[in-house]
Amino acid sequence: MTIVSIHIAEREGGNVSSVQEVRAVPGRGLEGDRNFTAADAPPKKPGGGREVTLIEAEAIEALDRDYGLKIAPGDARRNLVTRGVALNHLVGREFRIGEVVLKGRRLCEPCEYLEKLLGAPVRPGLVHRGGLRADILQGGTIRVGQSVQ
Repeated sequence: MTIVSIHIAEREGGNVSSVQEVRAVPGRGLEGDRNFTAADAPPKKPGGGREVTLIEAEAIEALDRDYGLKIAPGDARRNLVTRGVALNHLVGREFRIGEVVLKGRRLCEPCEYLEKLLGAPVRPGLVHRGGLRADILQGGTIRVGQSVQ
């Protein structure tokens, strides 16, 4: 039950960078990511769960195995890739990654925009497996290799 990779993109639709650690800031998101908001700015889009997105490595592997669609972990455009964590079960629950406390808000279903960016029909393979949207309750640094509790 660990973080296997961390991904951020400076702007929507922009290139995704893989990093070894990232600072999580309550009410703002992950520093350096497209969804990171200024302290006094209103959210870019309504609804909770816009601060951090997660996806299971197993879902990415199943996309290849079951649909023949091979994508890199960062191509899923989720911030945190986990292994051994049933993310769907974290909707409505608090969980911890190192010193950071998050709350799962809702599933992060795949969308037409993701398919457009990837140029591949990933939605059928990621429906209900597209990950989790979460908010940061207590900030800190998230690192590759940390456990999810």
